[in-house]
Amino acid sequence: MDISEANSAEFKKFVQDHLQVDPALLLFKYQGKVPFDLKMAVQQISARHKAYKKLPSWSNNPSLLFPASLALEQSSSEETAKFKAEGLEGKTMIDLTGGLGVDFFYLSQGFEKGVYCERQAELFRISKYNLEQLELSKDSGGLKDLGGKFDFVEGDGLEFLKKTAIQFDLIFADPARRGSGNQKLYKLQDCEPDVVSNWSLLTSKSEQILIKASPMLDISQAWKELPDIQKLTIISVKNEVKELLLHWKKGSISNRQSIEVLDLGREFQQFSFDREEEEQADANYSEPERYLIEPLSGILKSGAFNLFGERFGLKKLEKNSHLYTGNKVPEDIPGRTFEVIQEVNLKKQEIKKLFPSGKVNIITRNYVLGADSLKKKMGLKDGGYDFLIATKTMKGYKVFWCRRPKEIS
Repeated sequence: MDISEANSAEFKKFVQDHLQVDPALLLFKYQGKVPFDLKMAVQQISARHKAYKKLPSWSNNPSLLFPASLALEQSSSEETAKFKAEGLEGKTMIDLTGGLGVDFFYLSQGFEKGVYCERQAELFRISKYNLEQLELSKDSGGLKDLGGKFDFVEGDGLEFLKKTAIQFDLIFADPARRGSGNQKLYKLQDCEPDVVSNWSLLTSKSEQILIKASPMLDISQAWKELPDIQKLTIISVKNEVKELLLHWKKGSISNRQSIEVLDLGREFQQFSFDREEEEQADANYSEPERYLIEPLSGILKSGAFNLFGERFGLKKLEKNSHLYTGNKVPEDIPGRTFEVIQEVNLKKQEIKKLFPSGKVNIITRNYVLGADSLKKKMGLKDGGYDFLIATKTMKGYKVFWCRRPKEIS
């Protein structure tokens, strides 16, 4: 990408004027009629469309440029990046895997200096340009001295770390989770850079380490690969797990291995525990009582299957169902609560009588069919306030008609 051309007034105006237009139509309509690279302009419009939900203020900033879609796909959202930065401060931090620079930009705000590293030349140039624009825009006069804030390293972050004499207050890394054949990788040691094999180097060069891992990473595998990790944070947004964060801090004398689950949805929800607590927790079992409770997806990811019920005085339906029940439920419980109306017989005729519109939301947990298969079999589609929760209890497979408590008349 020619940054000088993309920074021209004509290029910027074209992009801003056509943000609401189908990019494919622009290629057809303006081919040979503009004094700049039309394909590059259309790519910027398309990228802003893709980035809007994840990076709203970045996509609305006319001074910024966007790289190929893979870098956007792997980038953190503004929301999760800002959360990661909370409470982190010091003199110097380094991002070994700079990428689009979203995490780096927000993490660096609490430090006097930030060092950005990126191996891909094109991505490095775009991100360097963007980070400079973002930092300048914070100063109303546009005259801020960036020399004291950011250092940019085009190349391997680990190689830079081996050679530099700088002692960092924070090392951040988001290892690439795609293999040579574009297959997804989940083990930390398979990702690039390999933080497991280089753990001694990382701990010798920093006071704190923060690693962003795949949301698909098995938690027990993370502790196995990096037993020095003191804390693991599971971040979800609107009940969808987005990130796993691995924390290490020098000088910690605690042997605790803690897990924190956070949901950054409309209502901030949190659940924290030590691994030892789950190991010692016991589960009680029951057929459904007045309420069914589905924990946050992050809690299910954390493996706190027995502790969740014990902490909130609830019973499990079955060992592997991970749905809970009780006649009373705390108001601030981190999960969704459903009031049971009745058990239903899963026959088309009965289902049609109960839901003549054919609309009902389906949830399956440890059931013989998935939600989509069950909807197809019964001729149903999502919608309305009713739920069918299909699961396995201690007495076998069952289906329950439920509603959210506030929607009960």
